[in-house]
Amino acid sequence: MKVTNLLLRFLLGSSPGAGTFCNIWGGFLTHGKIASIGNAAIVNACILATPLGERELLLTSFYWWGRREIFKNISFKLDERTAHSSLDLSKKDTSVIYRMLGIDPTKVPQNPERFREWAVVLGDAAVSSGQHYWEVTVKRSQQFRIGVADVDISREGCIGHDDRSWVFAYSHHRWYVMLANETTPIRNVGNPERVGLLLDYEGKKLSLVDVGKQVLIHTLATEFQGPVVPAFALWDGELLTHSGVDVPKNLQDS
Repeated sequence: MKVTNLLLRFLLGSSPGAGTFCNIWGGFLTHGKIASIGNAAIVNACILATPLGERELLLTSFYWWGRREIFKNISFKLDERTAHSSLDLSKKDTSVIYRMLGIDPTKVPQNPERFREWAVVLGDAAVSSGQHYWEVTVKRSQQFRIGVADVDISREGCIGHDDRSWVFAYSHHRWYVMLANETTPIRNVGNPERVGLLLDYEGKKLSLVDVGKQVLIHTLATEFQGPVVPAFALWDGELLTHSGVDVPKNLQDS
């Protein structure tokens, strides 16, 4: 029963996290140590005394399995080396603006990372594990795509055209999912000015979030083969990225 009381305390959602603890549960003074392992924790509990003062030593180990505390405040900038010549980066490389005429392609460095045919730019931070969240102000653009792509996606194509990118697209006042050049409409989205992207790498899913309403709009299944990066394409206006932001609290169990 002593161990059960302690176990219930954790299962109710109050894991103390990694480190040591000392508290009284069920009338027993308890000492223990928490070792976090992924989304679990191993608890080594030692009950050292009873209310009657009788000395007693009880060693036990068990798993606490709860909500994964692995959301990360990913921080990234837009990588100028990848930006198509029609795209201008500004605001310390957090904003991308589409220029119809663009820059003469001969005037930009012809490095292998740059997209040559499509107006695409990638983020400079790769993800290969965990859950990550960032936001994009989209109110100044009427035609764009946002999502993630393999770090070594072909620079000759566009995100959404192959199975190495996972994309939410906006065009003609409608939202779509794009994968392998197949387009699926998303219904009843409305017109959010700012959206979030919630990436669960191990869970193999990417979700679109309405930041204003703090609700999930749509979740698409993914099949990552390696590291991925935030990815953006646009043919009108401006996208402004916001990284290093917290996941809305009511979405942290999604």
